[in-house]
Amino acid sequence: MSEETSTDTHADADEPDDEPFMHATYRALCTHGFADVTTQDIADESDRSKASLHYHYDGKEDLFRQFLEHLFDEYESLTADPPGETPTERLVGLLRTVLVTDEEADTRFVTAFLEIKAQAPYRDGFRERLVRFDDRARERVATLVREGVEAGEFPPDTDPEAIASFLTTYLHGTWARSVVAEEDVAAMRERLVGYVLDLLVEDATVDRSVGLPDDRLPTTAGGEAEGDERDRDGRAAE
Repeated sequence: MSEETSTDTHADADEPDDEPFMHATYRALCTHGFADVTTQDIADESDRSKASLHYHYDGKEDLFRQFLEHLFDEYESLTADPPGETPTERLVGLLRTVLVTDEEADTRFVTAFLEIKAQAPYRDGFRERLVRFDDRARERVATLVREGVEAGEFPPDTDPEAIASFLTTYLHGTWARSVVAEEDVAAMRERLVGYVLDLLVEDATVDRSVGLPDDRLPTTAGGEAEGDERDRDGRAAE
């Protein structure tokens, strides 16, 4: 074997293929929770050995730092192009994309992720990555609100940063309450969407069903289904 071939082979061995480990980490978290999960549990969920895991990661904490990076990349991909044609529609689409419901949301993983967040005050690597999540979410929301103001959808005195702070805080709280108080994510999500729509100027034109499957149109507090018999801005058709 040539020296060049030997070097390339070793380089390939040093480069971790994170994807199998990340998927295995997700499954192990759902089963065991953060506090109890071990590197052996994660290895058992993959086709790799525990030795291979330790070769690429310096223990459980290093692996979970990388896992948070993986989640951030997935969040970036998920929210990069939310559905909708106008800034407000894209904001509503973003909220409905992030707050997935029913079988799409694994309560066990949400519980485990809350455990990870609880470690943030004591683990700098976790805290830095979670702050990055929060900053990115606020930035995305503030940008859409700002664009909505510029498009005349929100009043000119709307504070994008304040709205972004409220919405992202609500997003975080939604998942926590879904686990702790067993509140319905879809109901909390639609209340949040309703808050955004209430901020619109009177003559704003917005598709209020954006981001929802055809068979899952939202319902107003008064019980009226939105979408059927309604025009684009949500008012009942004449």
